Amino acid sequence: MGKKVGIVAGSISRFDNPRHTLQEEMCAEAVKMILDDVPDLELGDFIKKGYACCYSYFSDILEQQQCMHWIINDYLGLSGVPSYRVESGGATPIDAIVNAALWIRSGMFPVVLVVGWEKMDELPIQKVNEAIAIAGDTDWDFVSGFTYNAFYATMEARRMHVYGETEEDLAEVSVLCHNNSLENPYAQWPAQHGFSKITVEDVYKSRLISWPYRLYECAMTSEGASALLLANEETTKKLTDNPVWISGVGFGSDTMRAGDRPDNPAWKGLYPEDENIWPKHVPKPMSPYPDLQNFGALRVSARMAYKDAGIKDPRKEISFVEIFDPYAGVVLAGLEDFDFCKRGEGKNMLREGIIQRHGELPCQLSGALTAQGHAVGSTSIAQVVDSYWQLSNQIGKKWGAPGRQLNNPKKAFIHGHGGTGCQAGAVVLEV
Repeated sequence: MGKKVGIVAGSISRFDNPRHTLQEEMCAEAVKMILDDVPDLELGDFIKKGYACCYSYFSDILEQQQCMHWIINDYLGLSGVPSYRVESGGATPIDAIVNAALWIRSGMFPVVLVVGWEKMDELPIQKVNEAIAIAGDTDWDFVSGFTYNAFYATMEARRMHVYGETEEDLAEVSVLCHNNSLENPYAQWPAQHGFSKITVEDVYKSRLISWPYRLYECAMTSEGASALLLANEETTKKLTDNPVWISGVGFGSDTMRAGDRPDNPAWKGLYPEDENIWPKHVPKPMSPYPDLQNFGALRVSARMAYKDAGIKDPRKEISFVEIFDPYAGVVLAGLEDFDFCKRGEGKNMLREGIIQRHGELPCQLSGALTAQGHAVGSTSIAQVVDSYWQLSNQIGKKWGAPGRQLNNPKKAFIHGHGGTGCQAGAVVLEV
């Protein structure tokens, strides 16, 4: 079977909180945008031609509904079409894309529609945080008071101690993401806060959530939907003359409990080059990589995707990157885990301007989770859609912002993860 999987079209139903819009309506809006972009596609084709659907949402609790995808499938008029839901925490939407791509590669389906959404205003914010926190170990971590704010704050405090990252570094990541979002019409931040750029001082003034993280350094709870139409090579070329290809996919895992990672024998010796980068002022654990300051699952998923796509030097070959950033420090860790720099040097890429919009490796062009928004089951799908628009030179049209179109980008890397990196996925896109 052919390996090439094409992106024929992508769409986003704007992220905001609250949306005052039903899940069904948000998903229908996203799918209608795809039908408008692909005139040769009809919903009836899904039954007549043996197409399939892959649905993505994170939490039955947040939706206040078990098996919400059954309702969405009915509402979209796709009754009878082969479909199922993927769920793996924050990795849900990236895993849905990986699943869909592998379905197509297998030859089982020529076309797969991926639809993701989340509605996070059905419950008070305390209950929202609780619903997310029970994706942690409810026998150990949850009962000890750990929410994800606390998990990631602990990990970032470790990075500060080991690598010398600072509160200013985190604030600069936040500034990068928020200011990148200002011309993104699908982004939540400008819809709620206007179109003025923010500064490091603005980040410092935002409310402390869990040291070292402040409000502007955390993902925005959000509502929204997004969709991708994927197809095999033959069908892609029939449906569009401007395709982007998913050339590599990868996924990986790590311990569910972050506290198990410093002395996890499963990782010992796997990445000796990273284990050797260890400062003398910090006692060395049995498993120095990933420990609490990096994300081993991200490394596994990225290298798998690179190998799949034939990428030898990601720093040189990748044009831009979208990192799944529930908290600002994940951007710095991710740059290391994705082999864009050595361990501990993510902060240097930030400080040297390399990941700025006009830098060598632009990062978070959409605004990502901290500014575009984090409607969990939709998030990574939306980041892939943003990247697809960049690679297909549609940003001027889709965003109404021609100045945001990169000059001739060739390849993009997008990653997603769940929990504190217990599950991770990655895709490489190229033209």
